[in-house]
Amino acid sequence: MRIDLHAHSTASDGTDTPSELVRNAAGAGLDVVALTDHDTVRGYDEALAALPAGLTLVTGAELSCRLDGVGVHMLAYLFDPEEPELARERELVRDDRTPRAQAMIGKLRDLGVDVTWEQVARIAGDGSVGRPHIATALVELGVVPTVSDAFTPEWLADGGRAYAEKHELDPFEAVRLVKAAGGVTVLAHPAAVKRGRCVSESAIAAMASAGLDGIEVDHMDHDADTRARMRGLAADLGLLTTGSSDYHGSRKTCRLGEFTTDPEIYGEITRRATGAFPVPGAGGRER
Repeated sequence: MRIDLHAHSTASDGTDTPSELVRNAAGAGLDVVALTDHDTVRGYDEALAALPAGLTLVTGAELSCRLDGVGVHMLAYLFDPEEPELARERELVRDDRTPRAQAMIGKLRDLGVDVTWEQVARIAGDGSVGRPHIATALVELGVVPTVSDAFTPEWLADGGRAYAEKHELDPFEAVRLVKAAGGVTVLAHPAAVKRGRCVSESAIAAMASAGLDGIEVDHMDHDADTRARMRGLAADLGLLTTGSSDYHGSRKTCRLGEFTTDPEIYGEITRRATGAFPVPGAGGRER
């Protein structure tokens, strides 16, 4: 089985619609794909309706968290999307995305960049506006060559010249909320230093003690040495290890299935989940 547990659609900051995403996942030879848009489950229904035969969909989300000033992304799988406490927190994060994006645009304009809210809103479309949409605007304006080049201290990285904060969950609270909603938690790209500061291994150990299920080890932003170190840390802490593409369509260079999760690990994730269950495709309708 080929299993990719981290992918984004236009419901947040990907460029594939949810229906395009599942069709592209099947075309990439995947057996299982997880839809993990940022702080939202809005893409579920469309993805399920278009799910091709032979592909299983894992519903999830990537929750925005912060610990001691460091951004943390928490992958949440197979939770009950209607559970009210977690739904309320997701809504608070989403509601803060627009004023945060407008603040970042203001900082960019102060730096001499002719970016506008109208441009960023056009790029975001119906998705939850985020830094990748602003980064895409910088690419369109010729300020940076790629989206990744916008995530530096010079521009949009945590603490960067144009960075602005938004409402984010405490990762320990995120673990609690997801578990209460019957879900499974995996810390996304925990050592992706090219994105900025990362949480310490002692913080990861504390999260493990609080119920964290796993860490995303095989990821494009982890080199071979980092993957080996994270795998050793997971073994020491009794955490599951996953691999995935963190696919964003054409917004990033990663490909669906670039990294994958071991079927035994996937099986353990599904065994632990009680809030929702993977859905096998039955040849969904075209959109």
